[in-house]
Amino acid sequence: MKILIVYYSTYGHIHRMAEAIADGVRQVNGAEAVLRRVPETLPEAVIENMGAVDAQKAQEHVPVCTVEELATADAVIFGTPTRFGNMCGQMRQFLDATGQLWAQGALVGKVGSVFTCSATQHGGQESTILSFHISLLHHGFIIVGLPYAFQGQMRIDEVTGGSPYGATTIAGGSGERMPSENELEGARFQGRHVAQITAKLAG
Repeated sequence: MKILIVYYSTYGHIHRMAEAIADGVRQVNGAEAVLRRVPETLPEAVIENMGAVDAQKAQEHVPVCTVEELATADAVIFGTPTRFGNMCGQMRQFLDATGQLWAQGALVGKVGSVFTCSATQHGGQESTILSFHISLLHHGFIIVGLPYAFQGQMRIDEVTGGSPYGATTIAGGSGERMPSENELEGARFQGRHVAQITAKLAG
């Protein structure tokens, strides 16, 4: 049972969450977690000006995903930073190249799930995931979120990401905040939850 985790991460926040998602997937017997990045669309000079060179280099060991690979998975968990309340351009461009898979119905019946990151606490995390779901529904994915069985999203003792739509983290205005343990635990829960549901469907 192959669970594909396909993400884009500018400064490493989504990459860290993706690793936690993978940890959760691996807690389920028979589940294989496969990490993939979507192709970069920004010129190197822009990445350098953004101060993201080191974060990008730290992810170079993760292979770049091909569109065709989506069809080989039993489930796909997508991770994207928030851009004005929506997915990032790199992820949008990747999904826009999946027309052939759509025409073939190649993704119908697969499990799909989404996690995200924003700079601020109310920076469009929920709208990013919900609008991402539209693309998944067009492909026929069975959408799985992060249920309130993960009690960490009920906490009010600290500022934390996480919603019933999916695991999230808050990066801070200049990206200085990395995912908290509660947010990582939410990501692990989501990975495990997706793998468990996928196993039931496959069984």
